[in-house]
Order: sequence, then structure tokens, then C-alpha cells
Amino acid sequence: MKKIWDISPPIDASSPVFPGDTAFQLNWSAQISEQCPVNVSAITLSPHVGSHADAPLHYDPAGMAIGHVDLQTFIGPCRVIHAIGVGHLITMQHLAHQLQNLPERILVRTYESIPLDKFDTELTAFAPETLIALADLGVKLIGIDSASIDPADSKTLDSHQVIRQRNMRVLENLQLDHIHEGDYELIALPLKLMSADASPVRAILREL
Repeated sequence: MKKIWDISPPIDASSPVFPGDTAFQLNWSAQISEQCPVNVSAITLSPHVGSHADAPLHYDPAGMAIGHVDLQTFIGPCRVIHAIGVGHLITMQHLAHQLQNLPERILVRTYESIPLDKFDTELTAFAPETLIALADLGVKLIGIDSASIDPADSKTLDSHQVIRQRNMRVLENLQLDHIHEGDYELIALPLKLMSADASPVRAILREL
């Protein structure tokens, strides 16, 4: 049996969210009792809580909702590349040691240990030029362990606009603390939310 690694952070009421976004909340609609045979919960959350896939609709008013996005990009060979502590923007120089024979999917680890209880306003993002260069190398999906591929204070979302222009897919808020550099199989399927701008994913890596 192939080994798997769970790269999804836990989701609960303490999970950090982008400032102003909707935090996770769970309430019980029904609980087991003499009158009720089951527990039933109701959850409220932003689709950007925890590991998630952005839809084109998130950064393009005419873009597809996540339920319409082709799933094939979210399954297949990927490479994990470490760019830990490189500063605010990931450049191609930070990735150069792992660019030989790239698969179509890359995940970049920027933290030694991701913050699970607070939002990191100093998160590491991608320089837009890096995403252009990766697209030119055939990359179709990029993932990162921070909350965004753009700086937290960006108002123009330049890196999101690159993936819009190049029809790339993106995973954010992955937990890569325990993942070594190298090649794996990625499985990170979004829910079939037909009008949403993103979806939570249960992202895993599996031995090739």
C-alpha cells in the first residue's frame, strides 16, 4: 500500500482567516437524546478556510465557479519545493534547485511550521514573474502553505491575475511542515460547489 501524507491543516473555531473573512463556526442542529437518534451539525465558514482551491471566479468577475473547474489538474504528479524563510516574495532563484524535469504541479513550502492559530500578515507570496516563468515551463497548478499567492496587503493581486491569464490552478493554506522536497502524487479535490469562488480540499500526497 502506498504511503500517504495529509497536507491539510485542521479546521476548527481557532483556524485563522483572512482579516474580514468568515471564520469557521459549528452549531448543533440536533443532538442524540431520547427524542433524537443522531447528531447533526450546521457549519458556517468561508471556502478559503484551511486548505482550499481558488476558482477563477475568486479573481475574475467572469470566471468559472469552483464546481465547473476541471478536476484533472488537482490529481497527478507534483513536486514539493522548499523556499523556507526567503522573505516576502518567491523568485525563480529560490526554486532553481528543483526545476529539472518539472511536473505540471508544484507545491512550495515557505514555513518551518505554519501558524495554525493566527493570520500571518507577513506571509510569503509569489512574485508574479515567478508564476509567468513557471507557466512557461508547463506548470498548471501551484500550491503554497501560506494563505495567499499574493502579499496579504495587495490590492491588485498581481499573482492571481497571472494565473487568470495563464489558466493555472491554485491551492493555498497547505500544511507542508513534515514534507521533504521531492516528487509525489497530489490529490486535492474541491467540492462541487456550483456558484462558489473557492472550495475546501482534503489535500494529500501519495508515494509515486
